[in-house]
Amino acid sequence: STTRSFKDKTKIHRPKEEWKVFENTHEAIIDSETWELVQELRSHKRRPNRTGEVSIFSGLLYCADCGEKLYYSVTNNYSREQAYFFCSNYRKNTANCTAHYIREKVVHALVLESLRRVLFYVQAFEKQFVQEQLDKSSEEQRKEIAKKRRELAKCEKRIAELDVLFQRIYEDNVSGKLSDERFATMSASYEAEQKMLKELLTQLKLDIEMQDDKTANVSAFVEKVKRYTEIKELTPAVVNEFIDYIMVSKKEVIDGKTVYPIDIHYNGVGIINAPSAEEYEEMFQERLKQKRSKEEKTA
Repeated sequence: STTRSFKDKTKIHRPKEEWKVFENTHEAIIDSETWELVQELRSHKRRPNRTGEVSIFSGLLYCADCGEKLYYSVTNNYSREQAYFFCSNYRKNTANCTAHYIREKVVHALVLESLRRVLFYVQAFEKQFVQEQLDKSSEEQRKEIAKKRRELAKCEKRIAELDVLFQRIYEDNVSGKLSDERFATMSASYEAEQKMLKELLTQLKLDIEMQDDKTANVSAFVEKVKRYTEIKELTPAVVNEFIDYIMVSKKEVIDGKTVYPIDIHYNGVGIINAPSAEEYEEMFQERLKQKRSKEEKTA
């Protein structure tokens, strides 16, 4: 903020695009990772259900069909065993989605199993995991950055066009070709559009900068994994430290078995496809083969 002058102390708030932020000017009270995690948690409303309990997955589950959040609920007998998540679009009667749901205990089991597999994979094959993540992100990052750079160029071009248009209608208003009422309407419309575009421009620039932090995100994820030798039980701290969000699809019946397709997106790295037991066996055999080859060369 600023003031009109040293005499007039009326506070004037500056638009966000004019802000100047100077980071790390003094010692931080907490690390940035913890701060960002807490802000993310605070952004999600976690209302207690009728039992007064809150699920550790509240705010993390989204519908894979419509993209809306999944609401947490319990059955009429207030049994935690029967608690479940269901699509909020169905609850709002929008007719945009179906009433598909997933029980909390199923989510708990799937997330715990996935976390254990991911921890084992990263700890046992760290170099391979890092390389896979960087290779995967390189292609995705290239396409995403190219798309956002195109949007950025369009925004900058349109903002420049609006400056020219505003100048023209101003001149037309002064010369009498455009009435004051019409000028006011058009200038307000141009200013509103330009304000929206400047906000979008700022966000696009931030997104492009964040895309460049993929290597740091992978390294940070590996360091987090190293702090855990084993996860015996899920806690709110573990869930929020590792998981960004979870996409839940409608349940499917495959070979007579009910399957709940979910995609777990981990903080900083996205979806991790940990190898199967057969793939692990092949990887270990390949490692042993390479180790023996090195020993033979040094012998």
